[in-house]
Amino acid sequence: MTLNELLADLNIHVDASYALDTVITGLALDSRKVDEGNVFIALAGAKFHGLEYLDQVVHSGVSAVLYEPAANGAQLAEASKVTHVPVIAVEGLAAKLGAIAARFYQDPSTKLDVIGITGTNGKTSCSQFLSQVLEDCGIIGTLGWGQWGGLKETLNTTPDALEVQKILAELLKQGKRTVAMEVSSHGLQQGRVNSVRFKGAVFTNISRDHLDYHETMEAYVDAKLKILSTPALEFSVVNLDDAYSQEIISAVPMDARLWAFSTERKLAQESSDIASKLANRTPRVVNEHIIASNIQHKDAGIEFDVSWRGQTPGSNASAVIERQTVNVPLYGDFNVENVLAVLTVMLALGQTLQAATAKLANIKPVVGRMERVGDSAGPLVFVDYAHTPDALDKVLSCAKQHSKGALWVVFGCGGNRDAGKRPLMRASAETWADHVIVTDDNPRYENGQDIVNDILAGSRSAKIEVIRNREQAIDKAIKTAALHDCIVIAGKGHEQYQEIEGVRTSFSDRQVAIEALRMRSAN
Repeated sequence: MTLNELLADLNIHVDASYALDTVITGLALDSRKVDEGNVFIALAGAKFHGLEYLDQVVHSGVSAVLYEPAANGAQLAEASKVTHVPVIAVEGLAAKLGAIAARFYQDPSTKLDVIGITGTNGKTSCSQFLSQVLEDCGIIGTLGWGQWGGLKETLNTTPDALEVQKILAELLKQGKRTVAMEVSSHGLQQGRVNSVRFKGAVFTNISRDHLDYHETMEAYVDAKLKILSTPALEFSVVNLDDAYSQEIISAVPMDARLWAFSTERKLAQESSDIASKLANRTPRVVNEHIIASNIQHKDAGIEFDVSWRGQTPGSNASAVIERQTVNVPLYGDFNVENVLAVLTVMLALGQTLQAATAKLANIKPVVGRMERVGDSAGPLVFVDYAHTPDALDKVLSCAKQHSKGALWVVFGCGGNRDAGKRPLMRASAETWADHVIVTDDNPRYENGQDIVNDILAGSRSAKIEVIRNREQAIDKAIKTAALHDCIVIAGKGHEQYQEIEGVRTSFSDRQVAIEALRMRSAN
């Protein structure tokens, strides 16, 4: 592809003196990864502008440089001195990056069924479950990108716009037909998924998170809703039990098929009816919803009945189409919601209810998501990524259902993140657990004791103990708990590190717990 072909029709002014027929070998945002013939894209970051590295990339043999004009005078002066390589100012370059990358990689999302999954909790579980039940399904998300059982690391839940298109192109090359993609509020707000054509959009739930970035819940929700503006969206899946379901439903495009899921128990508690929630939809759209009932939590996992009800055009009446029983080797009410979301996507993609429920029986738990470690020889121990008040509340309520003795929780809060959620997480821990150990999570650049103080603010509970060393905290809980107690180690889940003062040290909640259980058994 030539530079002229890359930039055509993108409303980018290019000096007529530049030769634009140069062949481009790739795109690069990181000056350390620039190869000869690449186009280097210099964005205005929070601390540095990409033009800081202009001299380095020009000497690396780049074909061109695209940069955001929001740079300082010295940087702009240096850019004007380069004459042998096109150095092009592009207004709104960050927003246009998705379109530029999509063009370079031949619009891979138009050849894939991309399912975008957004929400506060459950994105990772839903994407991982979908990859197990859909044929030739790739994954992009928190745990990495690729295929189930063989993921490559990603730096963010939703990679940058260039990387997203590159990954989609690679998944297409690998023969994938569907991609389950976690779409974060940061990714949506920052345009990382611009030019990704989502076939389906899934909303798991919305609760407090990332207010250090979005500042208000309204801004956070608005960021989530941006996924619905994707062109050619065919369907959306909404959790009717979520407090923000009505706001989401009202934002769903009228030409997109609306699917919804819920639990009969919650609907009964709220004295609500699904049909009334969907009544404002026009008859042009067939609304369908999936309802779980008779939910049972067993030693082997969750069992519930599911009914698929459809609403015919021109009518608000809802009729039962089919019923099935679902058995999945997972734990917790929140996983009922995750499974319902996955099941609804399967149906929206054309699978039968019978075939879909049969596949769900074989799904495997996600690492660090209500993951049971150890065996029946000791207390019941779960490792979970819960790092928001809502997530911790759901995990602990689930553990309480499975505990035959006392419930323990070991948790902390990350540094340089929303401090307002810290006492809320402590309140949830106090509500559900009999023993609470507050410890360090990833303090990052904050003082760990300051974080602990925020967590404990307003509490005088005697059930709380502080052990700042996370390994010692986990070890104390496992060694002290009785045989029939249940322990939840929350906050880090799948993470293999602990970050303190910018340094990441190897650390795994799972491995620490396994070793503590082994030592307990040996003694």
